[in-house]
This record gives sequence, C-alpha cells and structure tokens, in this order.
Amino acid sequence: MAVNYNAEPLLTVKGLKQYFKVNSGYTVKAVEDVAFKIYAGETYGLVGESGSGKSTIGRSVIRLYTPTAGTIQFNGTDISGKLSKAANQSLRTQMQMIFQDPMASLNPRKKVEDIIGEGLDIHHMYKNAQERDQKIKAILKKVGLAPEHASRYPHQFSGGQRQRVGIARALIMNPKLIIADECISALDVSIQAQVVNLMKDIQQETGTAYLFIAHDLSMVKYISDRIGVLHLGHLLETGTTEEIFENPVHPYTRSLLSAIPSPNPAVEKKRVAESYDYKTSGIDYQKGTDHLVSGTHYVKCTDEEFAKWTTSQP
Repeated sequence: MAVNYNAEPLLTVKGLKQYFKVNSGYTVKAVEDVAFKIYAGETYGLVGESGSGKSTIGRSVIRLYTPTAGTIQFNGTDISGKLSKAANQSLRTQMQMIFQDPMASLNPRKKVEDIIGEGLDIHHMYKNAQERDQKIKAILKKVGLAPEHASRYPHQFSGGQRQRVGIARALIMNPKLIIADECISALDVSIQAQVVNLMKDIQQETGTAYLFIAHDLSMVKYISDRIGVLHLGHLLETGTTEEIFENPVHPYTRSLLSAIPSPNPAVEKKRVAESYDYKTSGIDYQKGTDHLVSGTHYVKCTDEEFAKWTTSQP
C-alpha cells in the first residue's frame, strides 16, 4: 500500500515530554521534546539503544502514561489531555499495542480465544457468540495459527506462536495504528523474519500503520518507511529509510549504523565501528533545533554543528 504523505497524518506528536518523579529531589526525564508524524499505511521505525525512551514514547502515545507536556493528535482528535468518553472509546479501539514479551503480556489463566476476544467483549463488537467465534478463528488463521489453537493456553505455544497471538489480539480490533514495542526482540532470528513478514502482509491487506520500536537496525531497515533515531530521550535525526542509512548526519546515528555486522566475512573483517560518547562529544541536545538535510531528512543540532557535520560528509 502506497503511503500518501500529502494527506493529513494519522498521528501527530509535538513537544512530547515524559518525566517520572522518583523523589522530592530527583526526576527522571525519560522523553524530552519529541515530535514526529505517522501517516496511514506507514511504518515509522523508532530506534536507539536501551534506555533511550523508545518504549516510553509508545506507552505515552497510547496513553498508558499521561504525558508531562506536549500534544498528541490521533485521527483528528487530541488525546494528550484528559480523555473524554468518546475520545477514550476511539483510542481503545483504533490504537493497539503489541508488547515486547509475549509470555508476560498474555494472561496464563485464560484460553487464547478469551485473550483475543477480550477487546470484542469490552466494546461489544459482535452480535452473538457465533459471530465472536467466527471473528476469533478468522484472525487466528490470518496470523498463521489453526482454529483449534483457540482452546489452548499461552504456555502450550512456542515464543513465535505466542507473539502471533499478541498480534491477533491487536488486529481483531481492526485498528488504524499498532504500536509494536520491541515485538521481535525475544524471538529467534528465523521466527523474527516470519513475524515481520506477517506484519508487512497484514499492512498491505488492511492499511494499518505501525510505530515499530526496535534496536535491531537491520530489521528496522527492512520494515520501515521512515526512521527516527532516539538517544537519551531526544529525537536526534529523522528521515526515510534510504536517507538515514545512505546519508547519516548525526554522530550518534553514524555510530549506530557502523555497529551493524555484515554477513560478508571480507567486509566484516574491515568494518570499523565509530565510537560515540555524549559526555565527551561536546554536543548539547538541549540547544539543538531541527535542520533540513534534504527531502524529509531532519537532524537536531545547532547551526555550527550542522555546518560541520554536513561539510565533513564524504
């Protein structure tokens, strides 16, 4: 499905801040002034090292956390403040989440049919028990599981199958946006490919948009239309997949990309990973503003840093 970037964005995040007060003298600033947009049918990849604030952004967007500051517009509705009953209903049906650990996010005491059908039950999205049963079996088939799996418990599945149950639970609500929070990191590499291919196929079929949160850059490159690079709660660089991978500007982005191992032994032997340490880099994320590199490619930095980084590109 081709993404129409001239249309109104499905999700618009502006100035998002997420702070967590630990005690009277210390507050964790997990997310600091983050802004991005996601369009219908698009996959936006959010990458960065562990602790950079990726999952926090996902949970703030779906309102598992109440944002400290900033605005979140979803499908034409402001969902950043106190939610009205109508806005809450819209959010809970049209935005879903696939969690990182498939075992921890599935109730071990419930059968798969009740786990997947819970959203249908809460929002009364069927006329009778027969229609509910048909919807559950249809979505199981769509994610590559058999109808008889509906009567099983989560512990009776493999990790890849459990993640498929998590995907089915999100998809059955027919959402416009799915937040995939490191949904493949706990799986074997071969199973990761199966799950990501499944997500791409479903996107082609349904037009669902994804906020794909991950630290595996190779997988992000494969599935994403656009990418945002996050570090210490700041969105440092954003652009299309080609723009980020072919012309990384920020030193942190370059260090991330240089760390990707090559499957070619001859190339891997010569690969040199760039080091980056924020404390000694002399860069202050608080002072940076968005600078246009080209097309949809933006980097957050000062004017001096932008001139230095763009002139030093090979």
